[in-house]
Amino acid sequence: MKLGLGLDLYRDARLDLPVERVRLAERLGYHSVWTAEAYGADAFTPLARLAAATRRIRLATGVAQVAARAPAATAMTAMTLDAIAGGSRVIVGLGVSGPQIVEGWYGRPWGSPRENLRDHVAIMRKVIAREAPVRHEGRAVRLPYDGPDALGQGKPLRSILHPHGRIGIWIAAGGPLNTALAAEIADGWLPMGYGRDGWAIHGPHLARGWEKRGGRPADFEIFGGLTLEITDDVAGAIAAAKPLTAMYVGGMGSASHNFHRDAMARRGYAEAAARIQELWLAGRREEAVAAVPDEYIDENRLLGTERRIRSRWDQVVPEGLTGLVVRTSTFRGIELAADLAGTSPAGVAGEGP
Repeated sequence: MKLGLGLDLYRDARLDLPVERVRLAERLGYHSVWTAEAYGADAFTPLARLAAATRRIRLATGVAQVAARAPAATAMTAMTLDAIAGGSRVIVGLGVSGPQIVEGWYGRPWGSPRENLRDHVAIMRKVIAREAPVRHEGRAVRLPYDGPDALGQGKPLRSILHPHGRIGIWIAAGGPLNTALAAEIADGWLPMGYGRDGWAIHGPHLARGWEKRGGRPADFEIFGGLTLEITDDVAGAIAAAKPLTAMYVGGMGSASHNFHRDAMARRGYAEAAARIQELWLAGRREEAVAAVPDEYIDENRLLGTERRIRSRWDQVVPEGLTGLVVRTSTFRGIELAADLAGTSPAGVAGEGP
């Protein structure tokens, strides 16, 4: 089981990079470190700082928002970051975000998320490959641009910068269409709402996508997410996690488009997800927090003493994943996950500050 270290920098008002934790993860054999973006810190800039502080660990976005950049700009950023990092270290995890951010923050139409993703990935691959000046006639994006207000002077261009190695392109998705799209065109999938029965739910959608490309690539990755917290107070940890869960399920999106609500429903909590959103949107936020089931939090996290965490590892890690993006705030949590996943080289554990 490969491990990634997840950093939730996008939620913070002040940017504080945990460089020493990332260095420890690298020494312990972690595959990657992951950043994200919403409408605060961007996903790529922190990775440039981490590239300078590390040598091997892969630098990944989980996710970079498709609406935030033109596809060529995403490719340019990834190629520049990979050049700084020494080559073959960058993974661009892409996601569509939601209409509130796409239209409210970026000032772009929601349109067709699936076609936006398809065109974004296709153009990125053309830019990185440098096989020819980039032309693309997609449903969502056309290069050169020839739509409204165009002067008609657009010219197909080839990237000046050459790639320094292989850049992975992954897609974050939870619904059947975009999950199948990830299997069809991407190098990996970051699932939303992948619980214990995730493979049974999502496997057929993945199979449809893989069939279109002639089968599953041998190196196709599926990384789920896992929060690990060492504590003697499991009930307190569950209670502390509920407000953020309620905010995402209830308010991170509109009544019609909320992917966090949908992810909770896919994990078997459809009724609770609907109730949380109903209460949150009605302004009854304390009740929304109280409506988050304890078992939903506990099933999707490793909470408790080290003994409890060890005993629950096989229960919490579902079938079908090739890796886990672990979120933990302590050096010991990073070490424990490495030990459980079998990534830790002998004699390394315990070297964190």
